[in-house]
Amino acid sequence: MKKEWVFEEIEVECYAGYKGQETPRAFAHLGKRHEIFAILDRWYEEGRDPKAPRHDYFKVRTKDGEIFLLRFTPRYQSWTLCRQVPFPKFSNN
Repeated sequence: MKKEWVFEEIEVECYAGYKGQETPRAFAHLGKRHEIFAILDRWYEEGRDPKAPRHDYFKVRTKDGEIFLLRFTPRYQSWTLCRQVPFPKFSNN
């Protein structure tokens, strides 16, 4: 089944180093606080269009063992939770 990406705004607690919000430490989603145990991977995405915002991604494991993908957009100082959900079925599919 095909899936689409959904981006939900979240509140994130960060380690703030000399670059500002560098590393997520915990986040809240749907009323639950998730403490981050490990950052499994991190990368950034920049397009060729200088007007397009840069995104920093963090693949994290929580203390409960769950894995999440978080995205930080420095231009807007905003965090989102990235997840894939199934495409809705329509009558003509």
